[in-house]
Amino acid sequence: MDGREEHYPDYPLFKGLQRPLEFMGIQGRYIYWAAATIGIAIVGFIIAYCLAGFVLALIVLAVTVTSGAGLILFKQRKGLHSKRQERGVFIYAYSKKM
Repeated sequence: MDGREEHYPDYPLFKGLQRPLEFMGIQGRYIYWAAATIGIAIVGFIIAYCLAGFVLALIVLAVTVTSGAGLILFKQRKGLHSKRQERGVFIYAYSKKM
């Protein structure tokens, strides 16, 4: 090279919003839980319809969707990451000396 530096053009880089993905009030990994709930409800409906009839299939569909949505909402209120909550009083009698 003859002493000149090459200058590359600057482009703005979008790094996201630093927030969890959200779809219709469902956040992060619970979107996958909702998709699985819907899939299980549809398969359950089809199986129940073939074996027992339309009315029982609707009941299976309603119970599956309701219980799945309830579980998702309950878990989502606790937060996106599973946290272990130890209950009780902890007393440390001694600690290791370094």
